[in-house]
Amino acid sequence: MSNIGIVQTQYYTIEEKIKLESGVEFSPVTVAYETYGKLNDAGDNAILVIHALTGDAHAAGYHNENDKKPGWWDELIGPDKAFDTNKYFIVCTNIFGGCSGTTGPSSINPETNKPYGITFPVFTIEDTIKIQKKVLDYLGINSLYSVAGGSMGGMQAMQFAITYPDYVKSAILIATTSRLSPQAIAFNAVGRNSIISDPAWNNGDYYDKEQKPDRGLSNARMIGHITYLCEEAMYNKFGRRLQDKDHYDFNFDIDFQVESYLQHQGQIFVDRFDANSYLYITKAVDYFDLENKYGSLQNAFKNTNAKFLVISFDSDWLFPSSQAKEIVNTLMTLDKDVSYCEIKSNCGHDAFLLEYDLQSKIISSFLNTHIQGEINE
Repeated sequence: MSNIGIVQTQYYTIEEKIKLESGVEFSPVTVAYETYGKLNDAGDNAILVIHALTGDAHAAGYHNENDKKPGWWDELIGPDKAFDTNKYFIVCTNIFGGCSGTTGPSSINPETNKPYGITFPVFTIEDTIKIQKKVLDYLGINSLYSVAGGSMGGMQAMQFAITYPDYVKSAILIATTSRLSPQAIAFNAVGRNSIISDPAWNNGDYYDKEQKPDRGLSNARMIGHITYLCEEAMYNKFGRRLQDKDHYDFNFDIDFQVESYLQHQGQIFVDRFDANSYLYITKAVDYFDLENKYGSLQNAFKNTNAKFLVISFDSDWLFPSSQAKEIVNTLMTLDKDVSYCEIKSNCGHDAFLLEYDLQSKIISSFLNTHIQGEINE
């Protein structure tokens, strides 16, 4: 049960032009965000937590008394939890290009009074953190005690430490990578193709249409979910068990529990996410490549001043521990302050959203002992 209570999503609009990595200058940008805890007078006890691919700013607590479940990292955020709101001011923003309150393809273009659709600019992970930094400045945060995220959130946390080396005191990188493997890019490509191939996608112009590209988006989500699990998790959760039957139907309806699960995940996803946002965000993840961007991982991290905590999961085949260790080894070569832990889990990539007990202990230890004392009381 959450001990954050009822929280409210807030909004901040950036009016000035933002130059994206593509060269496009874009404005305005409204950012949805939530905060938990209190910012101290020095403005240096803030922790930015960053959501994964299809998450949002609602990281903890409930929006109302009828909410069935709390924010996505509620187990880690709150009084006396890993991200302790008795000590820290926790901030979470919805990603640029998203569909949960932050300006994205489904937002109204003030110049046309119609949704942007695919006229929305393609953006990168660095673009997203530059926009988040403007929100932190607006909130009066003078430095980040830490920035933390899993999966795509870990990519942004890395980029934050690189882009703002004097601003970020520590970074917690969980189940993440410095660049996607060709296999991971391929899965994203198939997901995007599922959306684009849906006739209802209509070249991104479907917002005022009765038919939406729900089938394509649902299929993309199903593909994604396969990568979030692992073979052991699949066997433990489903095996080869049939769904509500004891024999094959000898047709193309659903036979197996795993089929039913994937269909359900796809169906509920279309109720909360925008197909165009999925295209843009997965493309930003594909473009993230620190080695290519800076010439080498050493060059990427050489000017960072943050202390790093890197966590991986042994069953994560999407962003395997070998990729986390590459980051860790690079930081060690540069004589940076880095701690690393590989957690045994049968949950696959999803473990960062499920395996809370060990993560909580590791994160608490890192924040409270490894870098404690650097907050101005």
